[in-house]
Amino acid sequence: MDAVRDFNFSVFQEPRGVMRILHFIFSICAFATITGYVGFIRFVYPNMESSIKFEYPFYVSESLVLNVNCTATVSNDFSSDARFFVATGVLSFLYTIAIIYIYVKMDEAYKINKKLPLYDFLITVFLAVLWLSSSAAWSHALSGLKTVTSYPTLTPPGCCKTIRTSSFSTLNISAIFGFLNFFLWAADLWFLFKETEWFQGGAPPTTSGV
Repeated sequence: MDAVRDFNFSVFQEPRGVMRILHFIFSICAFATITGYVGFIRFVYPNMESSIKFEYPFYVSESLVLNVNCTATVSNDFSSDARFFVATGVLSFLYTIAIIYIYVKMDEAYKINKKLPLYDFLITVFLAVLWLSSSAAWSHALSGLKTVTSYPTLTPPGCCKTIRTSSFSTLNISAIFGFLNFFLWAADLWFLFKETEWFQGGAPPTTSGV
């Protein structure tokens, strides 16, 4: 109980505290929607069906022999972009937990120490850049994943009917969450900048009347 009393939850009435809660929620949403996805392509040929499954990290490389006269191949590697996106989400999630703890446990030290707000600001800039670059990379990879899974290589061509039964809606949402995270982290920079000595040092000193 004494440890709980030491926590200062008033920070969540300030913009920087509210923004960190949003960062926490949407970081989880971003990487959860991509890591939990499982898709498949179904191939239909006379009296039989077969399928190829693909999932995170989306290293798609499989050759399926449908019958003696028909082979389906799906091959491409989107794992680096997918892992980059997930790593950004996990880093953001972990940093958000750490900085929220500092806010509620060391709020006075945060306001007095000139270095803590500065480090907080710079790390937030870094993570905002990561969100922008990883979301752009993942969006490009997702476009390629859709193409590869929509048009698998059939040998000989047209030897069976291809039906892509999985929906990409979850992965589309993950890309949207990525850009939304960039917006939220970038929007928080103004509130954090106001806590730094760069902003406060430029304010005119207050003088008392004679």
